[in-house]
Amino acid sequence: MIAYLLFAVFFGLLLLGLHRKVIARVQRRPGPPVWQEILHMLKFSFKSTWVPATASETLFVGIVLVAIGIWSAALFVALAGGSLLILFGIYMLHKIVEHGFGLSSGSPYGKFGGVRSVISAASEIPLFASVAVVSMVTGSLEISDIIQYQAVHGPLIAALPLAALAMYLVLLSKMPFGPFSIVESKELVSGYKTEHFGVWRAGLEVANGLKTYVLFLVFLTVFFGQLPFAWTLAGMVILIISLSFVCATTPMLSPFDSVTVQTIITGVMLAYAAVLGAFA
Repeated sequence: MIAYLLFAVFFGLLLLGLHRKVIARVQRRPGPPVWQEILHMLKFSFKSTWVPATASETLFVGIVLVAIGIWSAALFVALAGGSLLILFGIYMLHKIVEHGFGLSSGSPYGKFGGVRSVISAASEIPLFASVAVVSMVTGSLEISDIIQYQAVHGPLIAALPLAALAMYLVLLSKMPFGPFSIVESKELVSGYKTEHFGVWRAGLEVANGLKTYVLFLVFLTVFFGQLPFAWTLAGMVILIISLSFVCATTPMLSPFDSVTVQTIITGVMLAYAAVLGAFA
């Protein structure tokens, strides 16, 4: 499990590096190498580490460990075929973690990033609607049961394309430089990550790598079933490339517009769920 956890961290960071590379190439820039995020994590591991004088030291340090812990737990749940409800709870907890990152440093940029993390919680509503629709069709929230359902009835991507689209937009909301990236927009420097440096920033990068890997793994498993390991990795690469194209060609929305778009998506998903329920 430890070996797989380390692999997930490094492959997740590699995906984020590919994300930056594709955006750069679409915008006709050379961009950084695809392993740049891995280099960032290693670089910060050996840099000087401190806690700002304005920070709450316990929260400033502890929140990094919490971030790594929740996404490590999420990976275990996903691999064990556990409940989507647990993963949904972890995703919601991550928003609290982002808020904690922002408040812990005492930096105004971090605080604004933390506040926007609460605003961006609107992205959880389409996720909830998508999970609800999957549960209505398969009769279960257990990933193992959803895999078995697809083994008999075929991939859910064909039966529930709107649910897949809603979860795809949730993935988009977690991508850097995307239309919903209001937590890390440029006017906030690095948002809630602004003051974390040294080994604490390296820990944050580890959590980001894990988060990316887990979210992509869950998406592929829920809508395509149990894929061979190589196909799963290839699917993650295809996902990140498609998300990068969207990020490269779409302007960042304001916090208000971001919430509005995601609320509209939720309304569409609720209507979709109602129609499915009526014909079930």
